[in-house]
Amino acid sequence: MLGLVWILSLNTQAIGGAPERGKSFAHVAEASWGKGLSTLLRIVRMTLRHPWQVAITIVSTFIAATLQLFIPRLLGRAIDQAQGVMVAGADAAAEHALWNTALILLVVSVLRGLFTMAQNYFGEAVGHRTGYELRLAFYEKIQRLSFSFHDKVHTGDLITLGLLDLDGVRMFFSTGILRVVLLGVLIGVGAYLLISTDLVLGLLSLSFVPFVAWRSSVTQLKLRSTWLTLQQRLSVLSRVMDENLGGIRVVRAFAAQRHELEKFDRAKQDALDLATERVDIRVSNTSAMNFSFLAAMGLVLWFGGQKVIAGQISVGTLAQFLTFMTILQMPVRQLGLMVNSFARASTCGTRLFELLDAELDIEDAPDAKDLVVNDGVLRFDNVGFRYAGAGRPTLSGISFEARSGETIGIVGPPGSGKSTIAHLIPRFYDVTSGAITIDGQDISKVTLQSLRKAVGVVQQDAFLFTTSIENNIAYGNPWARETRIGQAAEYAQLHNYIIGLPAGYTTVVGERGASLSGGQRQRLTIARSLMLRPSVLVFDDSTAAIDAGTEQRIRAAMKRFAKDRVTLIISHRLSSLMHADQILFVEGGRIVERGTHEELLALGGRYRALYDLQLRPDDDRPAAMGAA
Repeated sequence: MLGLVWILSLNTQAIGGAPERGKSFAHVAEASWGKGLSTLLRIVRMTLRHPWQVAITIVSTFIAATLQLFIPRLLGRAIDQAQGVMVAGADAAAEHALWNTALILLVVSVLRGLFTMAQNYFGEAVGHRTGYELRLAFYEKIQRLSFSFHDKVHTGDLITLGLLDLDGVRMFFSTGILRVVLLGVLIGVGAYLLISTDLVLGLLSLSFVPFVAWRSSVTQLKLRSTWLTLQQRLSVLSRVMDENLGGIRVVRAFAAQRHELEKFDRAKQDALDLATERVDIRVSNTSAMNFSFLAAMGLVLWFGGQKVIAGQISVGTLAQFLTFMTILQMPVRQLGLMVNSFARASTCGTRLFELLDAELDIEDAPDAKDLVVNDGVLRFDNVGFRYAGAGRPTLSGISFEARSGETIGIVGPPGSGKSTIAHLIPRFYDVTSGAITIDGQDISKVTLQSLRKAVGVVQQDAFLFTTSIENNIAYGNPWARETRIGQAAEYAQLHNYIIGLPAGYTTVVGERGASLSGGQRQRLTIARSLMLRPSVLVFDDSTAAIDAGTEQRIRAAMKRFAKDRVTLIISHRLSSLMHADQILFVEGGRIVERGTHEELLALGGRYRALYDLQLRPDDDRPAAMGAA
């Protein structure tokens, strides 16, 4: 039986399939036998990290199943003794024996209940401890995986992996391993006891077992397959709802409520149709299993009744067979659940371990040392970069140097590689060729923690956490003093607005900062980076939503803050970087022009064309339009 379970479980991938996940681990749904087996063994090894709980659970399961096998025999004996009392009259010895049997039956039932409680308690304890360890490992891995991984994987898939798939692994001990022990004792030992008592009645009593085991297993595999598909359809339904709620203002502005309702209704109907199909599978197969059980019980009653009449067996013996069949009915149906547990643990575990074992694209070198910043010189030396799977390089031959106190401006058309330059400095990605150094230290050879402490990047996406303004600013250093937090807010020209709020710095911003305007969110993220006082400060189009007057005040405040730091400003607006000591015009992943604002204007090239387009839009010259 156990061998059959393993074969069925390892083949479930072919029967049930799996929803397509992120490209990096979607292929694991077609895991081979060997991979599925190694996954199950790995789950077992994780379970054995809690040896005494596992031992108590298995011993309790074995004892509870053994005690349950005593119940039919004790009931049969009690019936025979009661019949004897009725025939012989009020015989003290017969009544005493009947009371003894009743007392033993009560004690056995109580003990079985206690050991079953211990089995359930410690079985759940092992599962939850394993789940706790897996959640920590999963979340820790998510924190370390590089940007390139998150570029390819949908966030919803990761959430599903960390909830549903992890739960499938967690429950394997109680729904898989323990059921093997329970069913092995009940079916194996129970079948031996019945057949040894009466061969014909024993076989009739067990006649429903193969059919119910087969239908239960097939049913669970079908339900598993349709559940994975239903999970996909529910994910689509969730995405439709999430997108609608996130863009509710756009929906209302374009009066698209009817279109959104129809889109939601289609996704809902797809999920409902499959849910109905699952109900049909469950009901039809449950009916067939009930019929086979009742048919087998009818045969036992017929043939057993004939033997009772012939005096070949007692009424108690017949009751023993019927009672055992009643006890065995539910465990036999659990064969399908056990097969499903093996299958689920195999598929879910393979996907989960694929993520946990994924190699990190960005990690500390074996001999990495902390970055030591003295002069604060940032240098790009012939840097090239290509995204994974990209047809051509994103950056080629990028070289420049920035010293402490200098400001470098980077401008260029969309897709030219400006933001990529910003992401390479803190090693969100690793360069493909060339090197980036800070004070002569290659950033690929220093620790990530020290590098990212020295490099502050204010990104385009002004992401805020649902917490207080104070906590959002102090996110990089939760133990920072209030004066330091306030000073960072002053540099970002946000302090006066904050103190005007009823709760001041303790005001809680909404989800993703929904209660703030776009410019306020950007200023808050600027304050969050300034609070850490990094040696290299990168603004990646981080003032696009800020009005010109406020931006000018921020720039004036930054002069004091950045006097001993390297500052890189990436922007589409030339007014944001005209004051830079050096401006780089990037196009097609290369620096095509460089110099000060005045030098680039005098050059009359792409920068001049962009300047005329932005600051002199009424001058409709071909050169300007060509540059655009």
